[in-house]
Amino acid sequence: AEAALRSGAGLVSVATRAAHVAGLNARCPEVMAVGVTSGQELEPLLDRPTVLVIGPGLGRTPWSEQLLQKALASGKPMVLDADALNLLSAGRIGQTIDYTRSVITPHPGEAARLLGCTAGDIQDDRFAAVKKLAEKLSTTVLLKGAGTLVADGRGDIALCPYGNPGMAVGGMGDVLSGVIGALLAQGLEPLAAAEIGACLHSLAGDCAAEELGEIGLAATDLLPHIRRLLNETRVRNR
Repeated sequence: AEAALRSGAGLVSVATRAAHVAGLNARCPEVMAVGVTSGQELEPLLDRPTVLVIGPGLGRTPWSEQLLQKALASGKPMVLDADALNLLSAGRIGQTIDYTRSVITPHPGEAARLLGCTAGDIQDDRFAAVKKLAEKLSTTVLLKGAGTLVADGRGDIALCPYGNPGMAVGGMGDVLSGVIGALLAQGLEPLAAAEIGACLHSLAGDCAAEELGEIGLAATDLLPHIRRLLNETRVRNR
């Protein structure tokens, strides 16, 4: 959520378990945090946002399934990551899903579950895997890992040239989801949001590593660099 805020999304809200609201408010008071106990409580909150990001921290409980079902039923553009992808691959969401306005951001393990193969199969031919997944779901796919790939099943596959080993820590994918969600909210098409988001996120990671080194790099270290890179790009394009 903070990554979306720092990437220019504007008003950012978080729907989560009620017990987490105080922690969110303490960590980032600019994010509007709301506690929900069910999908029914989430539903009226989905009228206002233009874009959704769902999956990071979601879990795989009945509560998680209800929230995911309501999010998918909203028909809004969204970024699907983490446990949203795990719930989908487990067949726990019983509805026809239109992914055409969305972006999914699996790591190799999540991609393997969606394709019914192993993570080793994904890594053996990442280009074939991202293409197959994009075609299967008719959506934009960002396959995370060393050499992040982006495809929408209709053309070329894009390779992100940035990133470093220090980024292989928890939370990096959550920051990426927030960045892509913010770019979607600012009017970019899913493919452009995924491609630019991947490069922005990875380049911010390189900037953070150049500043203090790769060892001990944390996901939140990227946030000031993401903001700076976006603003520098905006100034150059004026």
